[in-house]
Order: sequence, then C-alpha cells, then structure tokens
Amino acid sequence: MTLPRPQTAPVRTASRAAAAGKPAALHRVVVLALDGLLPFELGIPQRIFGKARDAVRRPLYEVVTCSAREPGPVTTDADFAVLVENGPQALATADTVVIPASYELGPVFEEGRLTPELAAALEYVRPGTRMVSICTGSYVLAAAGLLDGRPSTTHWSHAEHFQRLFPCTKVDADVLFVDDGDVLTSAGVAAGIDLCLHVVRRDHGTAIANEVARRTVVPPHRDGGQAQYIQRPVPEEQQATTAAARSWALQRLHEPLQLRDMAERESMSVRTFTRRFREEAGMSPGQWLTQQRIERARQLLESTDLSIDQVAQDCGFGTAQSMRQHLQAALGVTPSAYRRTFRTANSRPVNGVPGSGLTASVNA
Repeated sequence: MTLPRPQTAPVRTASRAAAAGKPAALHRVVVLALDGLLPFELGIPQRIFGKARDAVRRPLYEVVTCSAREPGPVTTDADFAVLVENGPQALATADTVVIPASYELGPVFEEGRLTPELAAALEYVRPGTRMVSICTGSYVLAAAGLLDGRPSTTHWSHAEHFQRLFPCTKVDADVLFVDDGDVLTSAGVAAGIDLCLHVVRRDHGTAIANEVARRTVVPPHRDGGQAQYIQRPVPEEQQATTAAARSWALQRLHEPLQLRDMAERESMSVRTFTRRFREEAGMSPGQWLTQQRIERARQLLESTDLSIDQVAQDCGFGTAQSMRQHLQAALGVTPSAYRRTFRTANSRPVNGVPGSGLTASVNA
C-alpha cells in the first residue's frame, strides 16, 4: 500500500480563521504512537507545539496522540506502557502528522513494507497533510512511499540500512533534519526537538519559536545542516574551547570578521582553532558565521522595518545582493519574499515559504 503523495495545503491557524470572521480552529498536530516507541520522542511534539503561543498567549497548535489500532495501551522501550485514548481515526483530523521512533517496526524496518494495521491507519491521513518523522519514524514514511524521489534523513546509525531498504530516497546521514516542504524527517532523539522548533519557526516566525525554546530550555536554533554527531560537544575539563570566540563574533556580526581574529580570541593558531571549532560546532567557522548571519537576517526581516540594504549591513553580508544570494541558497526565497511572508501576521501557508523545499544544508 502506498499513500497518495501529499499536496500543498493551507495552514490552519486561529488568527487566520478570526481574520475571516470564523470560529478559531487550531492547527492540529496528531502524533502516531506505535508499539516500541521511545517515551522521550513521543513527548517532543506536545512539549514544542503545545507551548507555542501567540502575542496574547493563545495556543497556536492542538496536539493529539493516537494509536494505529483502537484506544488502549501502547508498549514502549522502557518498563512501562502508555495509555493512548485515541484510535487511528484521529489521523483524519490532522493538519500535521508526527511519527516518532519505534523499536518494534517489524516488517517496516526489516522489509520496507507497512503492516496491514499500519497501512489501514495511514489511510485516514488526508491528502495535503504535512508529514513529519522523528528518528526511525522515517521508515514508516518511506514504506508508505512518501519519501520516493525526496531527500531524507534518519538516525545516523541506521542511515546505511535505510538507504539500502529504500533506494528511491536520497538519505543524508550528516544532518539534523531535512525539510522537503510537506514531508520532513529528522535524525535521532534530540534532533526531533530541532525539527519541531523549525516547524514552529516556519509557521509563525523566529520570535515565537525562540520563546518556545526558552521555555523548553534548549538552543533556539540548530540549523538542519548541522552534523548529527559532533566529536567534542562538551570540552574535556580544563581544555581550551572556541565558545568565547563564538560569543564575541555574535556581538559583531555586522563587522567583516576574519578567522584569524576569532583564533586570536582563544590564543590559538588558525589551524588549531579551525580544527577545534569543527569538533565542537560540527561545521567550519565560515559555515557557522554564515548560518548566524542568516538567522539574524531572518529576525530583522520578521520584526523590523529596516530596508533590505540596512538588514544586509547589520548582518554582515555587506550588500543586499550578497544577502539575497545567501538566503536564496539556504531558504529558497529572496529577502523581500521572506519579509512578505512573515509580516502578514499568522496568515502564511503551511507549505509555503520559508521552508518549502528547504533541504537544510549549511554548505549551500
């Protein structure tokens, strides 16, 4: 059984309904809980989407959990089960479906095919529904045919097996998540947080996503193209790090920063600094600086009336043309198009820019 390929659909938000004079209808996120699930990953959508609020503290999403069968207990990889009160019919009400990881996927993992129960459950999903997977939940999307001809990712330890089992998708084992518009996949465990925050940012802008991150006490933004596995995420005791240089650079993004200046902040040679930086951040200093400048540009385009030229200067791109090239490469949109999308308060499409078609590569 292969699901119809999702088509672009408009976002459903409370503010959009109110603007049209209709009763508010929250964007509904339905989480599909499968036997063998990881409790941590099951809780990510509720924690991230459930905490998203607009400027007057109204919720922006409704999160519902369902089973692939009738309501009842769903086993986990821990020493307890989870009681799920909704059956697969809830999938028919979803604007976004999230499929967390499971360690009991059976033929989905072993043969690349859906079980009859899972296939029947997914039949409830409406065309146009945004589909999201966390970790090995990507196996379900691939088995349903939703990743055919698309880029994807999964937990790095399963990437080679995933690619062999599903040759019609292009697997990138080196990124945290891949956004292909209406189908999004993430790497393992905590990368699900990054992807869900990315979705909130895509739907409602940087300010709301950052507020959710603050309340969750997680980094507000880790780009999808950041490496899944960073060699030295926590420095060894008493060992020099590049953290001070990163902090120093963030306060000077508007300046033409040089690699040697950052290295000098840590009293390192350029070669040592570059190696240490890549070990700690998962990317080169140049890639990191570009990422930070893009993030700063997004914030200014969303929240200020600065001209495109002023935004480019404040972010360190120098010229509007340079910033346009970087945003086009990273987000697939121009600065003006990005601003138009986010300055129309909460009325943007779920699969429209920014984010639609973004393959989350910091090497662009």
